Amino acid sequence: MPTTTSEQQFTSSLPCRSSNLEISSTSETVSLIVVNYNALEYIVACVSSALSQVDEVIVVDNASSDDSLAQLEALFPGGDPRLKIVRNRKNLGFAAGCNVGVAHSSGGYLLFLNPDCVLEPDSVRHLVRVLDDRQDVGMVGGLLVNPDGTEQAGGRRAIPTPWRSFVRAFGLSRFADRWPRLFFDFHLHKQPLPTHPIEVEAISGACMLVHRAAMQSVGHWDEGYFLHCEDLDLSMTLRGQGWKIMFVPDARIVHDKGGCSRSRPLFVEWHKHRGMLRFYRKFFTHQYPSPLMWLVALGIWLRFGLVASYLSAGFILRHLQAQRG
Repeated sequence: MPTTTSEQQFTSSLPCRSSNLEISSTSETVSLIVVNYNALEYIVACVSSALSQVDEVIVVDNASSDDSLAQLEALFPGGDPRLKIVRNRKNLGFAAGCNVGVAHSSGGYLLFLNPDCVLEPDSVRHLVRVLDDRQDVGMVGGLLVNPDGTEQAGGRRAIPTPWRSFVRAFGLSRFADRWPRLFFDFHLHKQPLPTHPIEVEAISGACMLVHRAAMQSVGHWDEGYFLHCEDLDLSMTLRGQGWKIMFVPDARIVHDKGGCSRSRPLFVEWHKHRGMLRFYRKFFTHQYPSPLMWLVALGIWLRFGLVASYLSAGFILRHLQAQRG
């Protein structure tokens, strides 16, 4: 039976079926943290792909209303001591969910993975090797690929500063060949795939392996973000503490991007744009003049208005078509 640990969450652990690894609090162990919210179609495949590669799996559930946890528990009828489920009594958001997972973890390495991701064989080993080899590296990310095998945007990127976002929004990156420093595109997946790990400014929150010492140096994920941009925040904060971030192309992760958010697109877009605004205000207010930051805020909300209008129009159109049909 689950044991209540606080007003917001309670945990349950599934006893062992097939593990040959023991959980310990040593620096070499890897704790996988998955924040789940109604990821019925994905969570079993995600956890199954990780169990042979990590030392413990912590699934933090944000008050899901589907049967995702029931499916996960049914997959392990005899249990597995590495699998721990933490049930939040309400949806705390992604960043807060990650912090809950960290509090329940014991590994020296913390692997944050979206439930719509599947780890390919040996991907964790490739990530861990880079952290082991480089004492100055605090976080690494792998090659995110779409289900069709093509590289996904966001797995390796530069920080989208207000200027870089302006360049991308107005298509000015086409001038990057002549003025690369001025018209740089922060999405790096359009560049040739490197053959070895390289340093980058940011990686995607879909898959992040963080050294516990690095996480402790920054404290925690910023829970002011509910959904989106918290990965950029963590990247900025870690680099601000002197840690380097590496992209590891040998570590492949299949990511069905947006798979867990398709049922509530407007909700997701609202929090995405709120996250953008928080990120820019937090890190760039003192680097850019106030009028420019006001324009950035205006641009963010104008963009949200356009996206919301598009989504609402699509919903109304589908509703009308359903009535006619």
